[in-house]
Amino acid sequence: MAEGSIIIIGAGIAGLSAGCYGQMNGYRTQIFEMHNLPGGLCTSWKRQGYTFDGCIHHLAGASPRSRLHAMWEELGALQERPTIHRDFLVRVEDPTGKAFTVHTDIDRLEQHMKELAPADAAVIDEYIRAARRFTGLDLLALPAAKPLEMIGVLPFVPALIKWGKVTLEAFATRFSDPFLRRAFPTIQYDFPDIPMLIHLNFLASCHNQTLGWPAGGSLAFSQAIAKRYRDLGGELHYRSPVAKILVENDHAIGVRLADGSEYRADTVISAADGHATIFDMLDGEYADDRIRAHYAAPPDRQEMNFHISLGVARDMSREPHALTYFLEQPAMILGQERDRLSVEIYNFDPGMAPEGKSAVKVLLDASFSRWRALHEDRGRYRAEKERVAEEVIALLEQRFPGLRKQLEVVDVATPVTIQRFTGNWHGLQPWPAEDEGFSAMLKGLTRTLPGLESFYMVGHWAGGIGISTAAISGRQVIQRMCKRDGRRFNR
Repeated sequence: MAEGSIIIIGAGIAGLSAGCYGQMNGYRTQIFEMHNLPGGLCTSWKRQGYTFDGCIHHLAGASPRSRLHAMWEELGALQERPTIHRDFLVRVEDPTGKAFTVHTDIDRLEQHMKELAPADAAVIDEYIRAARRFTGLDLLALPAAKPLEMIGVLPFVPALIKWGKVTLEAFATRFSDPFLRRAFPTIQYDFPDIPMLIHLNFLASCHNQTLGWPAGGSLAFSQAIAKRYRDLGGELHYRSPVAKILVENDHAIGVRLADGSEYRADTVISAADGHATIFDMLDGEYADDRIRAHYAAPPDRQEMNFHISLGVARDMSREPHALTYFLEQPAMILGQERDRLSVEIYNFDPGMAPEGKSAVKVLLDASFSRWRALHEDRGRYRAEKERVAEEVIALLEQRFPGLRKQLEVVDVATPVTIQRFTGNWHGLQPWPAEDEGFSAMLKGLTRTLPGLESFYMVGHWAGGIGISTAAISGRQVIQRMCKRDGRRFNR
């Protein structure tokens, strides 16, 4: 390719973003994607008329109220699709039917909580004050903020520090009401150990309607950005897995595909899985002790790495779209005793299921090593998927009697499925470095590699977790290249 050329590995959100902004700024770009679809982890799949979504829950920048909205418009992601804003985060129920609904209208939430647990008014007031405080801060847009814009964050620093140190589970102990103590830790994707800072930001952003759902789901969202990339003149090669990054004199100069063909460019950007990039495509030659130590200790289990998706011939439009319900008796599922299930019902988007029917998903965490061993015997692997799905369906019957007879589709995705279709090592998303805590997930692990020039990494491994942060990392790498090359960055 000509001078100013870029090869991008992976057509996930970060790779597509880097490609779009590269084209906007006069670079000639090519993207090589292993799959036949764009999006990477930001994907959905269809089964018998149902759409099962594998990614987006809340999209940051979903309305013009957020500074991130301009980025999505530049990437062509939202122009032709409505954004859906839901009126609560989740409904938590116990077997008696007692319920806590986390309304996204903060005033309504306050009233509901005080009706539910009037004796806890003082604790509720503290929680509601914090939520209202966060409505003045677009936290998820901060990675895209300019240095001068960061000055506006200073008044929020005490709140960021305070609520960054308290988990949902820890805050829940302040309630005297037994049900609220039990329910509260589950209200943010059922992650009890997540910092209150994260939850308060999500609640405030939903209240402001800067978080939302792009109609059509994750794959349609990714396809819109891929279309924008092609319209800008970018070249997108599907079914083109990269085997090696070519290096000469410690400079990345191109890639070799799995079929042996080679392509050259002035710069290589990897939006692929971090482990595959560093240890497979580059043979570990540009990894320091910190990088090696991190990848030497991957978690065997991770939240949301096991999907049970159901197509149900049942109108569930009046059910909560997000439901956590406590079981009548704890149950062993995937090697762990669980006292609750978290269920997603895609009843807010009519495009997710045929009319009068519903797409339903249960997300769990599972052991990669166990499912990898099972996968060696495909018959055992399929049988175990069916067995686990049957266990979960039986528990869903407690809350939705008759559901089993209404099932039309049962689809199970394991950590092995995720690895096979997305290339994510062990089916993993980034995990925090042992000595750096949660902050490592926000700042990313490796944007460049020691000793390797003309090479960058983007995406979750480079820029932190989340769809918006992936896109921001793609944008920022082109900004960095423009500065390096003496070009004015154009949006």
